[in-house]
Amino acid sequence: MTSALIDRVRHRLAGADMEMTAAVVAHAVRSEAGGVLADSDVLEALQVLRQEFSGAGPLDPLLDDPGTTDVLVTAPDQVWVDGTTGLRRTGVTFPDEDAVRRLAQRLAVAAGRRLDDASPCVDGWLPGSGVRLHAVLPPIADRTCLSLRVLRPATHDLRALQELGTFDAEIADALRAIVRKRLAFLVIGGTGSGKTSLLSALLGCVSPAERIVCVEDASELCPDHPQFVRLTARPANVEGAGEITTRGLVREALRMRPDRIVVGEVRGAEVKELLTSLNTGHEGGAGTLHANSPAEVPARLEALGALGGLSPEALRSQVAAAVRVVLHMRRDDNSRYLNEIGVFERTPELAVRPVWTREGGWLAKELLC
Repeated sequence: MTSALIDRVRHRLAGADMEMTAAVVAHAVRSEAGGVLADSDVLEALQVLRQEFSGAGPLDPLLDDPGTTDVLVTAPDQVWVDGTTGLRRTGVTFPDEDAVRRLAQRLAVAAGRRLDDASPCVDGWLPGSGVRLHAVLPPIADRTCLSLRVLRPATHDLRALQELGTFDAEIADALRAIVRKRLAFLVIGGTGSGKTSLLSALLGCVSPAERIVCVEDASELCPDHPQFVRLTARPANVEGAGEITTRGLVREALRMRPDRIVVGEVRGAEVKELLTSLNTGHEGGAGTLHANSPAEVPARLEALGALGGLSPEALRSQVAAAVRVVLHMRRDDNSRYLNEIGVFERTPELAVRPVWTREGGWLAKELLC
């Protein structure tokens, strides 16, 4: 009887043009149940349907955990979570494959995207939650795969990161000097390595008299700074309209009287506008970049520059003139730390020369001057 009730309520709510709050779901359950079912059956149906139609369903408790960075669903009975304790399988399960598919499609709609047989892959942001959604439907995948990336505001300052073991006191002083001397820098590393946390902490060291204009895909940077202005990109809606790109926002930032321009993550053609701004008087700019090591940064920038129409030669000239320092963050098991500091050199090809490594210490400290 409970299964039949759930199906009736699900059909009722599917055609409702309203926000699926807990109160709306409860009212639908009471309306469909009437006086036939036992209270225990009604409560069971209410619990199941609240999870299906409200928030991220049974994944909500995992997303609410402050230590969670990723929630991954690979099958109805395989829900994984990654975070401060590493990747682990949870006890959360879904009734069946259809339940996972319904949740993925509902979250896609909330993100203003489309997910169905004609468009079986989706990538978007859940509104007001700082959660990035990615989902794939069969037959692209064997089963519906759902990935939720939790982006939490980076609020640590340099002292807090030092206490966490990210670097020692000497390196903290060197990082402050990089900011004070207005050396443009890139923070690199893999996913979840702490790039955004370090960038936010460094921006907190910028003089209060300087105005920082930051462009991000999602609001992550939260430096303790009175002149921090954020511009956030926006994807197109389900009709394909309304997109505001990171590249366009970098151009807008140039018109907002910035002392420093920051791109939360350089991942596309916006690298052209960023390098142009850094070469036209906006010293001390910064950004993060996905790269496995400092040695790979020049090739990575060349690939991104090609998206913006920059030739390899033009890209190398722009980078050599504008960007000075590369800070490499690394994640091992549950620890995140600064692994290497490098500087850009062009002799004759663009390269990053290490000046400090976590294992070897200072190699050429004078190059930071």
